[in-house]
Amino acid sequence: MESLTIIDTYLSELKNTIDALSRKEIVQFSELLEKTRQEGKRVIIFGNGGSGSTASHFACDINKGVSLGKSKRYKVIALTDNIATILAYSNDLSYDDVFVEQMKNFIEEGDLIVGISGSGNSKNVLKAIEYANERGNFTVGLTGFSGGKLREISSLSINANVNDMQISEDIHMMLVHVLMKVLSRYD
Repeated sequence: MESLTIIDTYLSELKNTIDALSRKEIVQFSELLEKTRQEGKRVIIFGNGGSGSTASHFACDINKGVSLGKSKRYKVIALTDNIATILAYSNDLSYDDVFVEQMKNFIEEGDLIVGISGSGNSKNVLKAIEYANERGNFTVGLTGFSGGKLREISSLSINANVNDMQISEDIHMMLVHVLMKVLSRYD
């Protein structure tokens, strides 16, 4: 396959996936984020690999990019950002526990919990979302492909319905930037 064909195919599939996104679910997510800020609660976010990078980027962009200059700020914690903690739980317990065990240190009633998984089936993401659900916290799942189990167990799911991990990750990162634009309009 020629380079131009690969590029055109990728961009076409990306555009089709963007066009298929539920705007209603994105608005609902933005409203949940703003409600969480107004109530002085936290957003706890996590994922693996590229999804973990998106979680860290989300925390940076919302904590700094949106909160700067606001008297009441967003409080976003990315459970992906402390490598020593992740390694300790991985070594001493299991990689499946790296998010749920960290969350037990931070989670409070009213906190918004966001799990990101391209497949929707990452065990450590599912375990943390299940824990949050058991506590009664509202959960959001950002998924790709058909959404996997994460789509089923999240209170709200935004699914990039495409069979391509890189496009799924592109969509999730794009959502971070769309949410920045939406949230920036609040005082």
